[in-house]
Amino acid sequence: MTQYVYRFGGGVSDGGNGDKNLLGGKGANLDGMASIGLPVPPGFTIGTPVCALYYDSGESFPDSLKAEVATGIAHIESVTGKKFGDAADPLLVSVRSGARVSMPGMMDTVLNLGLNDATVQGLAATSGDDRFAWDSYRRFIQMYSDVVLGLDHGRFEEALEIAKEDNGYHLDTELSAKDWQKLVAEYKGVVQELWGKPFPQDVHDQLWGAIGAVFGSWQSERAKVYRRLNDIPGDWGTAVNVQAMVFGNMGETSATGVAFTRDPSKGDNAYYGEFLINAQGEDVVAGIRTPQYLTRAAREAAGARPLSMEEAMPEVYAQLAAVFETLETHYRDMQDIEFTVQQGKLWMLQTRSGKRTARAALKIAVDMANEGLITRDEAILRVDPQALDQLLHPTLDPNATRDVLTKGLPASPGAASGLAVFDSDTAETRAAAGDAVILVRVETSPEDIHGMHAAKGILTARGGMTSHAAVVARGMGRPCVSGAGTLAINARERLFRVGQREVREGDTITIDGATGEVMLGEVPTVQPELSGDFGTLMEWADAKRRLKVRANAETPLDCRTAREFGAEGIGLCRTEHMFFDGARITAVRQMILASDEKGRRMALDKLLPEQRSDFVEIFEVMAGLPCTIRLLDPPLHEFLPHEENEFEEVAKAAGLDVETLKRRAAELHEFNPMLGHRGCRLGVTYPEIYEMQARAIFEAAVLVAEKSGAAPIPEVMIPLVATRRELELMKVVVDKAAQSVFAEKGRTVEYLVGTMIELPRAALRAGEIAEVGEFFSFGTNDLTQTTLGVSRDDAARFLTTYVEKGIYARDPFVSLDVEGVGELIALAAERGRATRSGIKLGICGEHGGDPASIAFCEATGLDYVSASPYRVPIARLAAAQAALRSR
Repeated sequence: MTQYVYRFGGGVSDGGNGDKNLLGGKGANLDGMASIGLPVPPGFTIGTPVCALYYDSGESFPDSLKAEVATGIAHIESVTGKKFGDAADPLLVSVRSGARVSMPGMMDTVLNLGLNDATVQGLAATSGDDRFAWDSYRRFIQMYSDVVLGLDHGRFEEALEIAKEDNGYHLDTELSAKDWQKLVAEYKGVVQELWGKPFPQDVHDQLWGAIGAVFGSWQSERAKVYRRLNDIPGDWGTAVNVQAMVFGNMGETSATGVAFTRDPSKGDNAYYGEFLINAQGEDVVAGIRTPQYLTRAAREAAGARPLSMEEAMPEVYAQLAAVFETLETHYRDMQDIEFTVQQGKLWMLQTRSGKRTARAALKIAVDMANEGLITRDEAILRVDPQALDQLLHPTLDPNATRDVLTKGLPASPGAASGLAVFDSDTAETRAAAGDAVILVRVETSPEDIHGMHAAKGILTARGGMTSHAAVVARGMGRPCVSGAGTLAINARERLFRVGQREVREGDTITIDGATGEVMLGEVPTVQPELSGDFGTLMEWADAKRRLKVRANAETPLDCRTAREFGAEGIGLCRTEHMFFDGARITAVRQMILASDEKGRRMALDKLLPEQRSDFVEIFEVMAGLPCTIRLLDPPLHEFLPHEENEFEEVAKAAGLDVETLKRRAAELHEFNPMLGHRGCRLGVTYPEIYEMQARAIFEAAVLVAEKSGAAPIPEVMIPLVATRRELELMKVVVDKAAQSVFAEKGRTVEYLVGTMIELPRAALRAGEIAEVGEFFSFGTNDLTQTTLGVSRDDAARFLTTYVEKGIYARDPFVSLDVEGVGELIALAAERGRATRSGIKLGICGEHGGDPASIAFCEATGLDYVSASPYRVPIARLAAAQAALRSR
């Protein structure tokens, strides 16, 4: 028969061997604490497999579970000497959740279970404290009614507040035994009114109701949202822990508290926590009473008067401090602990690896390695790469007040305040005048690039976490909140509304790209400090990783930022972003709208010195490093004029009439431009475009080599190749430009010509494409779109539902679809290497900064990943972790 229940405490352990997958994190650690002799109230764990069975069976339990639970209750009775449901000396239990990873506050708990109209009298008699017994009963009714019966929690709170007002009390602790007894009667009346039945008196019915409610809370909305945000699979399920109650509310020698073995905010090696005398656990976390400090040092630092636990309960505090040392040594990590003191005796209710800020994670990992508690490899594996985002961007001052207008998607981390502006030109103008601005758009397009660059942050009403605004903002290190659906933007009147509130252009707003909050007014920010611990851990990580890490960058500022964050070259320089500059967009449009090659070359001659200047600035920062330059990729329509004055400007520059240009623009219209005349198709039909860009690249490379003595290594990338012949034709153009420049300058530089693999056909035919291409860069953004047949910019409407329903484990534009897109990459890598053994392979999509995708790149044997500048440290750490885990 399958075992579902595992006992712990009182010298008994039914196995499970600390397996968090089976017992959940809480159950495994309770069993672990009991096994090393710590004071743990006896109990049992119902394993996580029951959670899946519960839902698969229409929210019912396996037949054998009842007998196993009865055995578990008998175990608690034998250790405590109390009987469940006994009117004279009742056993009370807590029923708590416990998933394999910590999900604080996301699932349900029931305390004081086993109380009814008879057992409350027995509890009063055995404890000698009527007030404690009736207080415990009213707590149980309130909690059980909320968690299990689903009744309105507010009705019970309201009854309690009225009782205090009627008696002139301010605190719960002022209510007497008779007051609590009277309130219990009122609570039972509320249950009868709202539920239509009396409050359950059978303790076994209470127990099964609570077990069902805890399993049920696994599928609560808050739990589902938490799992989605933290990439926790929905099929893991939760365990349920049933444990003898111990009471922190039995007078002045009793207490309850929460503690961390180190500071979870700063990482300092100092005890951190709070406690309350004469209270139960929920009082500490619910904020009903102001908790007291754990240590005297913390109390004095805060200038608080109420005695710390160290001062008020010195003997028990000394025991607790010894437990801290034991637990940290045993689990070899900072622990988050819940404890209760019952009439002077310490009991441990929970321990788990504590949640911590990125700053604290770094310090704790480095300190523990230096202390010899863990190895350097373990320190590298202890820090979540994604958490480094917190360190690399300004964050809002947690103590500042904030007036939240609405909430969107946290698309790019960091926080910024500025004047709301509604178009990119205004953003650029006001920024140039010294104003901090937030660009507010319904959605952004490539033409907004200058406004996005000028703005301190970006706010959009539409678009998801991988929309244009989100991707570009992350690349620039700009905070971004996207998909704020409640924003009603009126660009003509230059304002937006949220409900009845109105924000006009020039009003100050603040956005928090880490939470998605949009606030009125300026909220102070805290600048990041890349401390010594950051540098130390990154140095350890760099020594362990195999993958190189490059940056996606196309401005000197991006390049400098990337170098500061440890980038080893450029993995993607998008040249089209340079074309949107106001000083050259007219020449770009003149080139596009020209009717023949001569007209195009005239316009390209104007662009050549500008493009060369762009590359010189980039190569100066990246001297001696590889730089992958993608030749013009987007469809031409993105550059076309839309307004009358723009047509007039181009007509004047080209010496043509406006109507002729409008006819030409109409001819260029495409119904599906993303699969139209773009990428290498532009180079095949208009080779002079790629010729100009190649010449600009090589002239700049030679110039920088002459000035600095350290030549960059240009890797000229032809986009959207599907066939060998396309790449062959374009390589001829690039090689011809290179040889021409080298002959003119009397100097050569090393360079490569390769392609971006972003079409399934290119991946499948990689073997023959590698006959021409010297490197492959996997453009995973477009390869995901073309493989899945999903538009990245439109996917936000349904991908969340797809993830919730298990169609995709994660958003495939955030984390690589390993089964589909990943198989194409692995196939292309294998076939490319079979043709050209030394071919250089990397990825340059958004996935280059995603730890799970980086792990795939390590397993596939790619040579490098490329990420936006602010994600370079994340990629470095993730690459080291992937290398360590692959050993």
